[in-house]
Amino acid sequence: MAKITYVEFGGKEHVVEVANGLTVMEGARDNGIPGIEADCGGACACSTCHVYVDPAWVDRLPKKDAMEEDMLDFAYEPDATRSRLTCQIKVTNALDGLRVQMPEKQI
Repeated sequence: MAKITYVEFGGKEHVVEVANGLTVMEGARDNGIPGIEADCGGACACSTCHVYVDPAWVDRLPKKDAMEEDMLDFAYEPDATRSRLTCQIKVTNALDGLRVQMPEKQI
Protein backbone atom coordinates (compact mmCIF):
# COMPACT_ATOMS: atom_id res chain seq x y z
CA MET A 1 0.00 0.00 0.00
CA ALA A 2 1.02 3.57 -0.58
CA LYS A 3 -0.18 6.69 1.17
CA ILE A 4 -1.01 9.23 -1.54
CA THR A 5 -1.94 12.88 -1.04
CA TYR A 6 -4.43 14.32 -3.53
CA VAL A 7 -4.59 18.12 -3.43
CA GLU A 8 -7.68 19.83 -4.78
CA PHE A 9 -7.22 23.00 -6.85
CA GLY A 10 -8.30 25.11 -3.86
CA GLY A 11 -5.68 23.46 -1.62
CA LYS A 12 -7.74 20.94 0.34
CA GLU A 13 -5.73 17.76 0.88
CA HIS A 14 -6.97 14.18 0.93
CA VAL A 15 -4.52 11.57 2.22
CA VAL A 16 -5.54 8.00 1.45
CA GLU A 17 -3.95 4.58 1.38
CA VAL A 18 -4.14 2.95 -2.03
CA ALA A 19 -3.54 -0.76 -2.56
CA ASN A 20 -0.68 -1.92 -4.73
CA GLY A 21 -1.76 -2.82 -8.24
CA LEU A 22 -4.42 -0.14 -8.47
CA THR A 23 -3.78 3.09 -10.33
CA VAL A 24 -3.58 6.53 -8.74
CA MET A 25 -6.86 7.27 -10.56
CA GLU A 26 -8.57 4.24 -9.01
CA GLY A 27 -7.37 5.37 -5.60
CA ALA A 28 -9.04 8.74 -6.12
CA ARG A 29 -12.23 7.22 -7.54
CA ASP A 30 -12.55 4.58 -4.81
CA ASN A 31 -12.10 7.20 -2.08
CA GLY A 32 -14.42 9.86 -3.50
CA ILE A 33 -11.66 12.39 -4.17
CA PRO A 34 -13.12 15.34 -6.10
CA GLY A 35 -11.31 16.75 -9.12
CA ILE A 36 -10.46 13.50 -10.91
CA GLU A 37 -13.37 12.64 -13.18
CA ALA A 38 -11.91 9.63 -15.02
CA ASP A 39 -14.65 9.60 -17.65
CA CYS A 40 -13.11 6.74 -19.64
CA GLY A 41 -12.57 4.57 -16.58
CA GLY A 42 -8.83 4.28 -17.02
CA ALA A 43 -8.51 3.55 -20.73
CA CYS A 44 -6.21 6.54 -21.38
CA ALA A 45 -8.82 7.93 -23.76
CA CYS A 46 -10.10 11.14 -22.19
CA SER A 47 -7.47 13.00 -20.07
CA THR A 48 -10.01 13.71 -17.29
CA CYS A 49 -7.73 12.20 -14.64
CA HIS A 50 -5.02 14.78 -15.27
CA VAL A 51 -2.90 15.95 -12.31
CA TYR A 52 0.27 17.86 -11.64
CA VAL A 53 2.82 15.68 -9.87
CA ASP A 54 4.71 17.28 -7.00
CA PRO A 55 8.14 18.34 -8.34
CA ALA A 56 9.92 16.05 -5.87
CA TRP A 57 8.18 13.07 -7.47
CA VAL A 58 8.51 13.81 -11.20
CA ASP A 59 11.71 11.81 -11.70
CA ARG A 60 10.64 9.03 -9.34
CA LEU A 61 7.67 7.92 -11.45
CA PRO A 62 7.83 5.67 -14.50
CA LYS A 63 8.19 7.70 -17.69
CA LYS A 64 5.15 8.63 -19.77
CA ASP A 65 4.54 6.44 -22.78
CA ALA A 66 3.56 7.83 -26.19
CA MET A 67 -0.17 7.27 -25.64
CA GLU A 68 -0.16 9.24 -22.38
CA GLU A 69 1.88 12.02 -24.00
CA ASP A 70 -0.69 12.26 -26.81
CA MET A 71 -3.67 12.36 -24.42
CA LEU A 72 -2.06 15.09 -22.31
CA ASP A 73 -2.37 17.37 -25.34
CA PHE A 74 -6.12 17.41 -24.58
CA ALA A 75 -5.73 18.13 -20.85
CA TYR A 76 -6.54 21.50 -19.29
CA GLU A 77 -3.34 23.56 -19.03
CA PRO A 78 -0.84 20.71 -19.23
CA ASP A 79 2.65 21.19 -17.85
CA ALA A 80 5.36 19.51 -19.92
CA THR A 81 7.19 18.31 -16.83
CA ARG A 82 4.59 17.78 -14.10
CA SER A 83 1.40 16.70 -15.93
CA ARG A 84 0.41 13.04 -15.72
CA LEU A 85 -2.71 10.97 -16.26
CA THR A 86 -3.40 9.15 -13.01
CA CYS A 87 -4.86 6.15 -14.88
CA GLN A 88 -1.35 5.45 -16.15
CA ILE A 89 0.42 5.39 -12.78
CA LYS A 90 0.34 1.97 -11.07
CA VAL A 91 0.58 2.04 -7.30
CA THR A 92 3.48 0.25 -5.63
CA ASN A 93 5.17 0.63 -2.26
CA ALA A 94 7.63 2.95 -4.01
CA LEU A 95 4.84 5.53 -4.39
CA ASP A 96 4.33 5.90 -0.64
CA GLY A 97 4.20 9.66 0.00
CA LEU A 98 3.29 10.67 -3.57
CA ARG A 99 1.60 14.08 -3.84
CA VAL A 100 -0.51 15.12 -6.82
CA GLN A 101 -2.47 18.33 -7.40
CA MET A 102 -5.60 18.57 -9.48
CA PRO A 103 -5.91 21.30 -12.11
CA GLU A 104 -8.59 23.96 -11.84
CA LYS A 105 -10.80 21.79 -14.06
CA GLN A 106 -10.62 18.75 -16.27
CA ILE A 107 -11.04 19.46 -20.02
